[in-house]
Amino acid sequence: MAATWPSGPATPEAVAAQVLGVLWFVSVTTGPWGAAAIAAAGGEETLKCEDLKLGQYPLYICKDPKINDATQEPVNCTNYTAHVPCFPAPNITCKDFGGNETHFTGNEVGFLKPVSCRNVNGYSYKVAVALSLFLGWLGADRFYLGYPALGLLKFCTVGFCGIGSLIDFILISMQIVGPSDGSSYIIDYYGTRLIRLSITNETFRKTQLYP
Repeated sequence: MAATWPSGPATPEAVAAQVLGVLWFVSVTTGPWGAAAIAAAGGEETLKCEDLKLGQYPLYICKDPKINDATQEPVNCTNYTAHVPCFPAPNITCKDFGGNETHFTGNEVGFLKPVSCRNVNGYSYKVAVALSLFLGWLGADRFYLGYPALGLLKFCTVGFCGIGSLIDFILISMQIVGPSDGSSYIIDYYGTRLIRLSITNETFRKTQLYP
């Protein structure tokens, strides 16, 4: 004989018991006991510290780079890249740059974050602008930046009758004309710098609201 299910309405006590059972199951699976069980079973892997996200609550903080007074660039700048130490927030557990899983207190270095820097070779932006303003008609600015032929031509023509001196002053002031060796001007690290923007497939994709 087949078993039959009760067809009558469920009592309030039975509904309450079912709701409590569901709440208990959810709390166990999503609470600390459930997380510990998942971790013990190998369901989650500890993140690397550099993979932490800032979000609304900062999970790490990075120090400002130490600036070289002579170059006005980070002291450890190599191949246009420098590194600054980053400290995970207290009670964060992640793998540091050595691959060791560490529970941080906020005072330990978790990873080194790369920051961009510039290649400079002793050419000062302030000196170049001053030479272009006061001695540009003699070609001093071009001589200083490593363009001896143009400097001599400006000297012989008195700055192309003043027109060439004015054009060079504008170009140097706007940092369009720089040193002949391709290096950058020495400019205060927190001063006014020209940032050249270029559009590539990658940057264009990131600017789209709906990629």
